[in-house]
Amino acid sequence: MSAVDVIPLRPVTTAAPADRAPSVPSAIAPQTVTLRSGTAADGRAIHALIIEHRQEGHLLPRELHEVTVHADRFVVAADGDRVLGFAELAALSHQVAEVRSLVVSRDARGLGVGRRIVDQLVARAAGAGFRTLCAFTHSPAYFVHMGFSIVPHVWLSEKILTDCRGCPEFRRCGQYAVVRTLVRSRAASVPAGSLHG
Repeated sequence: MSAVDVIPLRPVTTAAPADRAPSVPSAIAPQTVTLRSGTAADGRAIHALIIEHRQEGHLLPRELHEVTVHADRFVVAADGDRVLGFAELAALSHQVAEVRSLVVSRDARGLGVGRRIVDQLVARAAGAGFRTLCAFTHSPAYFVHMGFSIVPHVWLSEKILTDCRGCPEFRRCGQYAVVRTLVRSRAASVPAGSLHG
């Protein structure tokens, strides 16, 4: 959720419901979880959670260097200094952005962390002037509940040309493409230039 990477809250490609109820009650209080922009210092924690959640089969690999260089594109959910979840807002074109690498740690699932991250990415994408926000996911219902619609992959040619064609799972990934039309914000909250490149 790309891999959206989506996330499941997993998009590098996207993925599975990040807010799925945990099997063990969480010791994390929802009110202590804060959202912020990622920093280069978060690179290792983000990369470690991606590696940990790749075993679920919903994420594409990401390189530590690439995650660290683009850390400012991530919305990070943290409890104090601990990174609990994140997702990247990745520009696919000047009009289309993607929720990529949506991950929520197992002990933070069921707390609404994933929804809060996606809501923040929607606001950032609209503020930066994008018209469409997309994700590629194995769990489309998770995104449909947040206002996304399932569409044919070919509707997102930007994603296919940018990431899919070179992926070893091309045409076999089993992911659904989901999109949400954005209402443009008059006052951009994120400089569009910081999302491209």
